[in-house]
Amino acid sequence: MESDEGNGEENGRRLARGAELEMRWVQGFTNRNVGFVNNKTICYPSGNYILFVDIETKKKTVLKCKNGHVGAFAVNGNSQVVAFSDQKLNPIIYIYTFPGLVKQSEIKGEAQLDYSLLAFSYMGPYLATYSSVPEFALSIWDWQENILLCSKSQPGVKVTSMSFNPMNWHQLCLSNENSLTIWNIERNDQEHHLKSKPVRLPAEDGSPMCKQDVFFSHPDIQDLYYGPVLPISAIAGLAGDEAETFRPKDDIQPSVHPTVHCWTATSDLYMGCEEGHFLAINAETLKASLLYYKPAQDATEPRRTKFHSFPLLCDDSLKKEEDKRRTQKPVLLAMAYHKDGLYAAGSDGIVRFYQIKGTHYQMDDSFDVSEPITSLDFSPDYNTLLVETDKGSVYVYQPSQNEEVIKLLDACNDHFLSADFLTPGNKYCVSVAISGEVHVWLLEDGTFISKLCLNTQATAMVCCPSSHSVAVGTKVGHIYFIDVTKAETPRVVHRVLLSDLPVHHLQYDQSGQYLITGAAKGHIFILDARPSKLFQVLGYLDNDECIDERGMLKNRVIQKHQYELDYPLSSAVRQKDDIVYGYCNHAPFICKYHLAKKKTWKDVSVTLSEKKIPSNQFAPGFLHLSPNSQLLTSVAKDGVLFIHDAVTLETVAQEHCHSYQVQGIGSLSFSLDGQFILVNGVDDGTLVCLKWNRTGGNEMKEATDYWRRILAVLNNSIYNENNVLKSMAEWNIATESLLESSLEKESQEVLQKKPSVEVTDEDSYHNLNILSTDEMTWLNQTVQKAIKEEIKKFADKRKELKKGIKKLRKTIQEMMYENEQVPDIERLDQQEFNLDIEEQERLQTESEQEVARVRKAIEMENLAKCYLRDIIKKECWDSMSIKGHAIKCFHAAYKVTNYPMKERSKEELEALERVLQLKKIESADLKIRKEIVEFQSQAIPPKEEGEKVEEEAVTDESTSNSLIGSLSAQFGGDTSILYHQMDLHTREEKINQIILLQDIIYKVKTAFNKEFDTVARQKEQEIARVKERNLRIQEIVEQLELQEEVWEPALTDDEIPERALTVEDSEIKVEKYLTPQQRAKAEMMAKIEMERRLAALNSARQRALYDMMGGVLEIKKEDILKIEIPPPPFVSKPDTLWNEEEKKVFKEYEKKVKELNEEREKYRKTLETELKKLQTSIQETTQTFDDTVSKLFERKVKSEMVIYQEELKINNLLYSLLLDEELSTREAGLNHFLDKKRKEKLSTAEAVQVARAQVDAYRETYDNLAAEDKILERGFKKEFADVPAHHIDHLFKLYKRRPRAQKIKMHLDTANPYGDRPGSARAYKEALAHLMKAIDELDGSENMPEGLELPVWERFCLARRTKVESEQLVKRKALTLAEMQAFLQKRMDDDEKIRMDIEKILNELNTLREEKMRFQLDLTVQFLLKQGQVELESAAELIPDYTDAILLHKSVIEELNCTIRAQGEKKIASMVESKDFSKGIFQLEWEHKKMKMLMEDLNQRARDIQNLHVSRDRQLFLRILNYDSRITHQVSVMEQTLGVMDKLHKKKVKNCQKVFKDLEKRISLKEQANYKLSQELQEMLVSVSERRHIFEAADTRLVSEKAAKEHYQDIVQRRQLVDLAKEQAQEISVLQAEVERLRMRTFPALFEMEY
Repeated sequence: MESDEGNGEENGRRLARGAELEMRWVQGFTNRNVGFVNNKTICYPSGNYILFVDIETKKKTVLKCKNGHVGAFAVNGNSQVVAFSDQKLNPIIYIYTFPGLVKQSEIKGEAQLDYSLLAFSYMGPYLATYSSVPEFALSIWDWQENILLCSKSQPGVKVTSMSFNPMNWHQLCLSNENSLTIWNIERNDQEHHLKSKPVRLPAEDGSPMCKQDVFFSHPDIQDLYYGPVLPISAIAGLAGDEAETFRPKDDIQPSVHPTVHCWTATSDLYMGCEEGHFLAINAETLKASLLYYKPAQDATEPRRTKFHSFPLLCDDSLKKEEDKRRTQKPVLLAMAYHKDGLYAAGSDGIVRFYQIKGTHYQMDDSFDVSEPITSLDFSPDYNTLLVETDKGSVYVYQPSQNEEVIKLLDACNDHFLSADFLTPGNKYCVSVAISGEVHVWLLEDGTFISKLCLNTQATAMVCCPSSHSVAVGTKVGHIYFIDVTKAETPRVVHRVLLSDLPVHHLQYDQSGQYLITGAAKGHIFILDARPSKLFQVLGYLDNDECIDERGMLKNRVIQKHQYELDYPLSSAVRQKDDIVYGYCNHAPFICKYHLAKKKTWKDVSVTLSEKKIPSNQFAPGFLHLSPNSQLLTSVAKDGVLFIHDAVTLETVAQEHCHSYQVQGIGSLSFSLDGQFILVNGVDDGTLVCLKWNRTGGNEMKEATDYWRRILAVLNNSIYNENNVLKSMAEWNIATESLLESSLEKESQEVLQKKPSVEVTDEDSYHNLNILSTDEMTWLNQTVQKAIKEEIKKFADKRKELKKGIKKLRKTIQEMMYENEQVPDIERLDQQEFNLDIEEQERLQTESEQEVARVRKAIEMENLAKCYLRDIIKKECWDSMSIKGHAIKCFHAAYKVTNYPMKERSKEELEALERVLQLKKIESADLKIRKEIVEFQSQAIPPKEEGEKVEEEAVTDESTSNSLIGSLSAQFGGDTSILYHQMDLHTREEKINQIILLQDIIYKVKTAFNKEFDTVARQKEQEIARVKERNLRIQEIVEQLELQEEVWEPALTDDEIPERALTVEDSEIKVEKYLTPQQRAKAEMMAKIEMERRLAALNSARQRALYDMMGGVLEIKKEDILKIEIPPPPFVSKPDTLWNEEEKKVFKEYEKKVKELNEEREKYRKTLETELKKLQTSIQETTQTFDDTVSKLFERKVKSEMVIYQEELKINNLLYSLLLDEELSTREAGLNHFLDKKRKEKLSTAEAVQVARAQVDAYRETYDNLAAEDKILERGFKKEFADVPAHHIDHLFKLYKRRPRAQKIKMHLDTANPYGDRPGSARAYKEALAHLMKAIDELDGSENMPEGLELPVWERFCLARRTKVESEQLVKRKALTLAEMQAFLQKRMDDDEKIRMDIEKILNELNTLREEKMRFQLDLTVQFLLKQGQVELESAAELIPDYTDAILLHKSVIEELNCTIRAQGEKKIASMVESKDFSKGIFQLEWEHKKMKMLMEDLNQRARDIQNLHVSRDRQLFLRILNYDSRITHQVSVMEQTLGVMDKLHKKKVKNCQKVFKDLEKRISLKEQANYKLSQELQEMLVSVSERRHIFEAADTRLVSEKAAKEHYQDIVQRRQLVDLAKEQAQEISVLQAEVERLRMRTFPALFEMEY
């Protein structure tokens, strides 16, 4: 197996001479559209290749892109061509034919970076391309002639889908995620033009969106007060191109998001969107309508066609994903149109068949592939449907035959990760995807054999040399061992979890006995690779010390050496004789090193490279050595495979397998015989198999010999290990749990033993860890085992230690107890008994660090708050020249604040000075102009006119404020400098007026602030006076010992806002933190204060003074209330025992007490009088101040009113400026749009002229051709004048005769919905060829008339052919002329449309200018009107429409009012005179009526006296003297009677109430009974309804009818019997009456008499 260096160099030279790599096969998948290249072959791009697959034989053909990765891709099954672009600068589009794979054409467009889409027309040689950034250009090509027909760029617009209209190649549809556009190709002879028409899509909910013109104004919307209503773009200040399409964010309604579209046979479109809607689009009207689902009347459960899939290891996760996908609303992602209907599919993986009628459709499920579907495509004959999923799987389905769905390509869920050859390396190879899917391929032609899914993310894969097993490493640390002895059914036989770290590398030794795995963090595990050893883990290596008990291998088993190289390497491989090849990481070099042996692995010495060659690749890369160590391969991100001679490092061969756009090559593997190489890409999903094709035989023989020698060594091991591998059971969760059961048993044994000593926390931790682990890594298992052995080994020692610890703990507890009993001076601190001082210090250090951290965080937070405070203080306090504060009343609830004001800036003062100076200049100019222009009359005005002028002057002075619009002149503002409100027309005048108004507001605020400051100082003085008086009041209250509080006025925080900037100690609620120095200082000061107080208490002089005289040296008058006269000492004795002297002393004592009480009472009254006087004084002064504050408050309200008046004028001026700016912006926008339209008008007019000139020129050509054709027909007889007459007529008929036109054969049985529609050029060529063929048949000698000479016949045939060709040319020219005329008409329509737009813009401009002029003249004037002057008696008579109102001077109105007033006074005087005369007439008439009524009254009284009837009452009244007492007695009797009746009434009312209560009880009982009955009724109704439903559900119609008939007959029979019984009863009653009558006639009867 080893060879010397000389032989290696010779072999390298031979390889370099005769080596050649050829591509054997390619396996790959794509998520781009797959298409039919003919009826039986599909094609799709994968990496750098395009794969062609026969759907019947599954044979593959490969086409390689020479320049790297395949970009945009398109296929045309009708023409059997495929087009693709490469991905490089200035990409090229290649078009190849199939099956010959001959390059048809090579298109070089103007794209700089890449093409995003390609699309063929249905028929005809047309190709549409769409480039990506920066052009975003749509181009139409004639790919057969390699001619660019037309191109149009739309910058920034990305397109995701593009297709030609199958019925008309002049239409294309382009769509992206937000829009759908239809492009029309307009043709003018040889010129082609692209015109776009965007489709207005509905809203996200499917509702149509109304189209609004956001640029032009709406004249029907007007606002008479705020001015003209302008478009939003003008309000936003936009005047350029963005003004045409600007819309506010809130007004933009999102539309549906297209996902797929499909053309129909009627040139309409069907579209699917992300929201799940199904839309139909009319390509002519560009109207999108929503299609609604309408289930069929005889709809049953849909039948779905199933397909066979490969078995997976575990389908639970896939089922969950599928269930989740089915519950979501499906989104259409693919469509394919068929003559029977529409096939569509989407995110739910179900292909559905749609039958659409009008705005409704019926839907049926065809089949389910359980994966999201991204593409549907029919074969050219429309018999086979191709289905592609999002991961790249391809299915084939034939709708006409309704066969099962065939999975043509079973793609992986992710890209290929790695590939390797299965021992012996000449029959099978294995690949693994990142998703964990393992594939087995046939090495000869790449045929798919089998698949196994691990359902986990794979990270590495390698095949074992000593058995047919495959090891797969995963991201979670597992290694799966797969049995591939039967390539058709691979299975997992073992799984081991080494660690929780991902497995990065897997490598077998040459003999296949050991498997070396590399994990993250430098862990290297070594396993026994033989199945007979059950893939046992031998140990692992780390960069630290070796620990045998924990599973780490010893140094004597593994020898490690460390070398320091001159370059950092990204990859290295080792050859025999300590030769190492390295790929430099930072520099593109391949280095060769010869490593010397070292004594220890930690020795460090720099090793220099022996040889270095440039790699010419994009770093980083990696190296790989062939099995016989003759070849060295290098790969990198550029995707190019370089093969070097291992000795000379010369390049033997290179192959561009992958590209840098997809991160280059991911893995590389040599077969054992060196004949094959497997290469897979990183992100392109392509697996490439390369094979050596050598011309010489020595290289082949050497590689074969090496392979045979290896197999001779491994054959016995392979046979034995494969037998063991076959006998192993398939791995699953159950077999894995057997390994864990042993651990559980051991843990249970540990718990059951119950040792005598107590279990520590450490033991319980390990036991719980054993019980709670579901799947333990090998590392953890070895650690657990080592811990158990240590516990078992040192069990006795642990028991002794535990006993010693118990004893020590008991001793310390006794010592602590004794310490508590000793005196304080002898007692030790608690920490003295702490044995673990280090732990205590550690905890104390940690706590101090935590305190420091928290303190630092708090300090930073306080610093941020201080910074924020300083910013706020600077902006809101320091910047104020006048600080804001308030004044409050003493007793009322009034509060007045001043105006906080900032100092005016220098710019504001300069602007104000400029405006004032300008105003002075204007005033002087106006005065001079008046002196020059005005004519001053020398005549003295009449007296009346003079009086009128004086009156006007007075009225002007009183009404000036009304015209100015504010009262600021009365509150410190100077209104004389303002412009008159009628003169504010220009922008500059309005701006100057605003500056002057702001100055007036500033002066008004300043004037008020001065008054405010005066009142504030007054309050401070009042508070000082009150405090002085309160001192005396406090003394009086203390002397009088009154229990009342003295009112102490003080300024609040609103009145002294500076308090908010300082923090008092009383405001802090938490304990203040003191530093050690501050704490020591505070303790010292407290100690000094305590000593001072003790010294003061120990003073004997102070104690004596306090005991004898109450602490004072002189008794004041104020102390008279406190004086007490001590009683004599004998008072305690009885009175009888006093002597005379004592009685005399007692009398003096009583006299002194009485005098003292009188003096005390007199002094008390004096103090009370003084107290009332002081309180009254305070009340009066504070009340006076409150009145002052009230007046200030009223002043503040009026000042606010004035300020608001001025601000209202400012706002009106600002609004007028804003509106003026908007009008200017609108005018600029319209002018810009007009200029744009005029430029378009010039271009369209030029296009119309050019098109008209071309039409005229072409029409002239056509007329000439038509005239020449007629000349040919007219000159026929002249040309054949030498022919006899009877032959000329026959020949002329033959000359006019034409063969029949070819009829298009309609294949009625075809499934193509679009039919056979060749392009116009192709159809013309086919028709012309058919006609010429028919003319050739007519030119045959058999059609020659008899007797005609052959030369004449030949001359006739030539003339007829010329005539036919001329006619065809005229027809062709006529069609072209019609097409050119249609093109000219479209250009004229476009020109007319632009002209109408220009007229519309001009009308809009004129209207806008009129509005602007009216706005400038129609000023907004502010007036002050007194309350009552605007009041009307009836609001209904007020018409608030002032559109035609005119503002007049007040003198005109006053003159008219004077005239009206004079006439009114005259009318009133006449009315008063007439009223007085009428009043006298009415008075006389009233007196006459009064006298008549008095006369009638007297006559009536006389008659009443005469006719008066003398009744008993009148007689009693005349007879009885005391008539009133009689009446009083009768009244008392009546009152007693009423009392008795009242008692009876109350008794009856009680009885009625009792009856009423009884009735209420009965009502409640009845209501309860009714409620129960209603519930029973509901239950009965429910039972009745259930019985009715049961009766209706049961099919008992005939039985019920029969029962009903029988029941009806029974009822009728019963009714008849009842009638018969009634008749018989009547007869019986008649007979009984007759019998009774006869009996009565025979026997007498006696009857009782009723009284």
